[in-house]
Amino acid sequence: MSQDVRALEPKALWNKFADLNAVPRPSKKEERVIQFMKDFGAKLGLETIEDEVGNVIIKKPATAGMEDRVTIVMQSHLDMVHQKNNDTVFDFDTQGIEMYVDGDWVKAKGTTLGADNGLGVATIMAILESTDIPHPPIEALFTIDEETGMTGAMGLKGGLLTGDILLNLDTEEDDEIGVGCAGGVDVTARRTYEEEETPEFKTGYQVEVKGLQGGHSGMQIHEGLGNANKIMNRVLFDGFENFGLRISQIEGGSLRNAIPRESKAIIAIDAIHEEAFLAEMNEQANTIKKELKTMEPDLEILVTKTETPEKIMDLGVQEGVTRAIYAALNGVYRMSADIPELVETSNNIARVTIKDGEIEIACLTRSSVESSKLDLANTLRATFELTGCEVEFSGDYPGWTPNMDASILKVVTNVYERLNNEKPHVAACHAGLECGILGQNYPDMEMISFGPNIKGAHSPDERAQISSAQKYWKFVLEILKDIPKK
Repeated sequence: MSQDVRALEPKALWNKFADLNAVPRPSKKEERVIQFMKDFGAKLGLETIEDEVGNVIIKKPATAGMEDRVTIVMQSHLDMVHQKNNDTVFDFDTQGIEMYVDGDWVKAKGTTLGADNGLGVATIMAILESTDIPHPPIEALFTIDEETGMTGAMGLKGGLLTGDILLNLDTEEDDEIGVGCAGGVDVTARRTYEEEETPEFKTGYQVEVKGLQGGHSGMQIHEGLGNANKIMNRVLFDGFENFGLRISQIEGGSLRNAIPRESKAIIAIDAIHEEAFLAEMNEQANTIKKELKTMEPDLEILVTKTETPEKIMDLGVQEGVTRAIYAALNGVYRMSADIPELVETSNNIARVTIKDGEIEIACLTRSSVESSKLDLANTLRATFELTGCEVEFSGDYPGWTPNMDASILKVVTNVYERLNNEKPHVAACHAGLECGILGQNYPDMEMISFGPNIKGAHSPDERAQISSAQKYWKFVLEILKDIPKK
């Protein structure tokens, strides 16, 4: 099936994408893709550097006649979000992505596709390998661990790059020119609890929430998508209020930057209440599905009999933590007062794990305003601390402040208008891009972000539009021709 992808135009782009997608590249396990990129640079005879944290830099001189142009940095990240459907058998640590063509889209079989940010990486690779594409001096920067901490961008030291302009190829709408983004902080609540022996008169059930779309916890946080952790908590809370439901364990969500699609819980109820409990759960499920039917038509809430668990949570802790999850904000906290339709501050309750006497609730809080980010993080902290949790802030990274006077913005805008006979959408986004972090050590570097249409990023529904990739490729080539002189 990947052969069908290799036959797509532009072949230079899609073939490099197929090469890249054959290499396992989970965040924080990028050793193989780092070596892949170093081998690629060495094979081309280009100066290739791996820095202290694992970022790879490949430098290519200007083509004939372009030597007097400003040096540019072309940047994308090597890692990808690893998400799969529950019924998909796939090992991200050992297997390459299985791709196929569906009309105007490239998709993956039951997993994320890796177009975020693999198409950006492939673009840079194709240009580095080319012998007939005019371009200025290029410093190709391939960062690591963008999806789970941005530690690559954070670890990049000043002085390694000499370019004056950075082209970040990590935007997912082909009519958008990115000039700013949100910062973020990981908020993690933890506590321990005592387990109790499950009374003999209890019986076991599994509650499962699945079929949600999931998606990007920044770019799609305002869309009203269902959050499996919040839905699960609502169901369990109702079961406790009405039937004394007791929780044995919960496993919901996965990565912080992905809206959680699935959650499973093992619970126990009084056997005498089974019939009434099942009727109530069915009614509750139908109510929630009706609320979300427009955005989440495939949502399922399943309650099935299972073995009675040996242990259940301490009752007081269960009451506290379910109330805390209910109270914790998920979704948009504040819209921007300065940029129309831009989410300023949000939170994603990404992962809830309760098992073997330990609780962990993992959130990702984003904002383009640092004070608002801290305000929401402290709101979450206070919520979880009220139920006895210890709360940690980690992985804090800054946003990227727009520079509407940047010369590269004018260049890119003019090129887009010339090619498409319309103005691009110049905007900041609510995702976390690496530009803000890179700008800390390279404060004088002008930055811009753009890319092809990618839908469903961070979910197994991720797909890349073929016609958009063709539009984007032409855009890139024209931008390279128009880079200003020194």
